[in-house]
Amino acid sequence: MASSSSKSTNESARKIFKILLTNPRIKVSWVKAHAGNIGNERADQLTKDATQHGQPYSHTKFPKPHIKGLFRKRMLEEWQTSWKNGVTGRKIYNLKPSVSLRPTNWIREDVIFFSQHGPFPAYLKRFHLSDICGEIGTALYYATECIHTVSWHMRKPAPNFEQEWLKRVANNLVSRQKIR
Repeated sequence: MASSSSKSTNESARKIFKILLTNPRIKVSWVKAHAGNIGNERADQLTKDATQHGQPYSHTKFPKPHIKGLFRKRMLEEWQTSWKNGVTGRKIYNLKPSVSLRPTNWIREDVIFFSQHGPFPAYLKRFHLSDICGEIGTALYYATECIHTVSWHMRKPAPNFEQEWLKRVANNLVSRQKIR
């Protein structure tokens, strides 16, 4: 690669080399061609367009905060699409359908309760394990009915309002502390 050599006689290559030297955060690495890498495929397409249609390359300088904002926006859009169309994490998706860079302030117990990936018989049954109740209970069962958690019981929602109840509990710090 000509741009990786300071001895290159190509003016563009020397400019690229200088940019790489002055920006240590920029990393250059080899990428296999035509392997489905989105950035590489886009670069190939731009190169092809420029050579076939004579589109000149223009180096427009944008402020770094502007570029970072564009990247952040694009990343959030891609993340949201991936979250919306995903297969896993649907219990959490039903409570938090939008991605965000702001933390939820959930602790381990909150994640266990809302994802139902913990010591709940409904989850343990998958691994042929059971708990002291012997019930095929869910997180909702422990929060509202189990005889071993009576002192922490919350009012049980009607079956058609369970999802709304979970959303309210997820967004209420006092309720989450009670569940913990």
